[in-house]
Amino acid sequence: MQLIVGLGNPGKEYEYTRHNIGFRIVDFFATQNNFSDFKESKKYKCLISEGKIGNEDIIIIKPQTFMNLSGKSTKAIMSFYKLSPENDLIVVGDDADVEIGKVRVQKGKSSAGHKGVQSIINELNTKEFTRLRIGIDSDNIAYRTLKENGGLENLVLKNFTEEEETILSTVFDLADKQIKGILAEKA
Repeated sequence: MQLIVGLGNPGKEYEYTRHNIGFRIVDFFATQNNFSDFKESKKYKCLISEGKIGNEDIIIIKPQTFMNLSGKSTKAIMSFYKLSPENDLIVVGDDADVEIGKVRVQKGKSSAGHKGVQSIINELNTKEFTRLRIGIDSDNIAYRTLKENGGLENLVLKNFTEEEETILSTVFDLADKQIKGILAEKA
């Protein structure tokens, strides 16, 4: 069994923000691969979808604890199913150090200041899990100004521009392929 965690914030006002690209990617992945609709789990404080890739059972969650407490839901699900971070966890989230339109895969690295990832590291007491880093870095002048002035917290809560949304349309397919590739390696 594998757990895929999409990072984001609950609520319509955050739906299309840069910080919610993790939610959007796992939504796309679930739809593309005929997973169940996301259902609320009050016990685990997340939305859950389930399905299979090949013979592998997959659970996808979208923590509803807000980004900075994403580790709580992740840890609860992992404990219940007795999953190992090193072997059974993929975390999908935004990354302000990766160019928009790019996807990077890494394992065993620090959070680089991403509070959702840091929450997972803190709760699981390890950084040894796979991350899919979805680029949100932009050449947009407003974005550039905020980033250079240390305004990342405000920046990640901004929506993508129309031009950036066009770039992102290719990212969804790329992320879907990357996740399937990671799952194939783990099988």
